[in-house]
Amino acid sequence: MKTTHELTCIGCPMGCPLELTVEGKEIVEVKGNECRRGDKYARQEFTDPRRMVTTTVWCPNGRWPRVPVKTAEAAPKGKVMEIARELHDLELQAPVSVGQVVLENVAGTGIAVVATRSMPVQS
Repeated sequence: MKTTHELTCIGCPMGCPLELTVEGKEIVEVKGNECRRGDKYARQEFTDPRRMVTTTVWCPNGRWPRVPVKTAEAAPKGKVMEIARELHDLELQAPVSVGQVVLENVAGTGIAVVATRSMPVQS
């Protein structure tokens, strides 16, 4: 039995409305994409949806109270809340450098979390 799923592509700023046709667990067709990123996005979203996670982490001795961080790559969508909880409980100590890995293997995903801004020690 064929089913259709409607998605909005987030692969580029166009935001194309996509229609994904599936038979069983097999993707039969992707329509509506203006570029090939749409096709790739629809297939990925259906088989293994992933998201980048960005937030801030507590840094009590830093110039500012929180350090912005992100996952080094997109994480499984089903793990996003677990990742957020783990990062909520994390405390960093300044100095922190941009690009520094602040947590390895977040929520058991094998994905690192990196700082997206440097944090000097509070003076």
